[in-house]
Amino acid sequence: MMEQTTEAKLEHDTLSMEPQSLIQDHKHEAQSQDPDRVDWDGLDDAENPQNWKNGAKWFHIAVISAMTFVTPLGSSMFAPGIRNIMREFHETSSTIATFCVSVYVLGFAFGPLLIAPLSEIYGRKYLYVVGNILFTVFCIATALSKDMDMLLAFRFLMGCAGAVPITIGSGTIADMMPVEKRGTAMSAWALGPLLGPCIGPIAGGYLTQAAGWRWVFWVIAIVGGVFIPMSVMFLKETYVPVILEKKTARLRKARDNPRLYSALSITTRKETASQKFKNAIFRPILLLTTVPLVISAALYVAIVYGVLYLLISTFSFVYSEQYGFTEGTVGLTFLPAGIGMMLGICIFGPLGDYMIKQRQAQNLPIVPEIRLNPLVLLPCATLLPAGLFIYGWTAQYGVHYVVPMFGVVIFCIGLMGVMMCIQNYLLDTYPTRAASVTAALTVLRSLAGALLPLGGLEMYNALGLGWGNSLLAFIAVGMIPLPLMFYMFGKRVRGWKSSQFS
Repeated sequence: MMEQTTEAKLEHDTLSMEPQSLIQDHKHEAQSQDPDRVDWDGLDDAENPQNWKNGAKWFHIAVISAMTFVTPLGSSMFAPGIRNIMREFHETSSTIATFCVSVYVLGFAFGPLLIAPLSEIYGRKYLYVVGNILFTVFCIATALSKDMDMLLAFRFLMGCAGAVPITIGSGTIADMMPVEKRGTAMSAWALGPLLGPCIGPIAGGYLTQAAGWRWVFWVIAIVGGVFIPMSVMFLKETYVPVILEKKTARLRKARDNPRLYSALSITTRKETASQKFKNAIFRPILLLTTVPLVISAALYVAIVYGVLYLLISTFSFVYSEQYGFTEGTVGLTFLPAGIGMMLGICIFGPLGDYMIKQRQAQNLPIVPEIRLNPLVLLPCATLLPAGLFIYGWTAQYGVHYVVPMFGVVIFCIGLMGVMMCIQNYLLDTYPTRAASVTAALTVLRSLAGALLPLGGLEMYNALGLGWGNSLLAFIAVGMIPLPLMFYMFGKRVRGWKSSQFS
């Protein structure tokens, strides 16, 4: 019964382009028939996040972008100090050395399964506040670690708590921004989770060299702690069902009418809190296991994201051993990935919005597949293997380090083009379940990001940098047709019922 209810909601969401359409389609008719139904006070209701002033919207996006930048710092900021950690805790295994980095990303895989459903029951703001507090606490505990087991355990918990802004940030954007502005907003927000792992090691390398690896975590804890009062004081609730529930609760008390109910709780008024939670917690899993569109997109993003983390986890070893970079300067080798991602974000986010505005100007229907234009996606998919080939073979033969870094820039531009197009596409397809969709994507991509690097050093030792990266490039070549398939068959797949695949 619970699965049927959740699947019915997913099917309904698939047919919706905007969150507000869930209300507007039946608003006037339902209100005239049922005076106990609580909805917005007209289309211009100031409580509706879609009607907030642009300054308020962009302020919220700036705050969550900053939080989304801080938490991924924990994934790789201490990477240049891994050698020191291994010596201090008397570890020699290269697998453990790599797992020190990737265990944090493993937390990104499991945290969203709980974070997304909680945000769709209790709202976004509650999760931001609690997530900030837990992230800071676990970061302090990591800095105080006495052995490798303690460090790995608290880094995993850091990842789980740090996944909050990454999981629900896109949901907050969908709550506030209309579809034609969503791409630019997503670009601003996406800078955090993608630049954090690349920029962190730059500061981490010099900080480790000057003060030791523990100070990396103390600095992250201090910065994370700053956002605790900021999230309490400045962030507002944006999730429409929760806002309407709170409005309903106020009106019940003011009018002394216990029969009042929210316009978005028609199908769930008789559910208990535990039933709502069970339905919500299974939603990301159902999306990831029964909806072909989400399954295929998540697999594609996971492979690409896993390759990125495989490269990131080996930069310290490749550039120190192959080019003689010191513990401080090796952090600079992560900068090309950040440059490539920033270029990709600045290009492809606004480009998606431009294509939507063009269709609006021509009075053409707005469908999610606009985000998957082959003229954009296919070149991006081609850049992925090109960058890997350049990086692998130039590093193999010791060509000047600028050349393999250029290969990383090329790879990351393609990576951002692919990820921005696919994530915005799914966000437009499931706007009211943005957190659950993001969780479904994050689970697979974080598992790939955590597990693929574990065999990275062994793969490079066995095949060399040239053939090792060529193997990854050949996989990327095989995936080039996938974006075209998304574009051609996406509309048809969106119409399929998820129950057909259960």
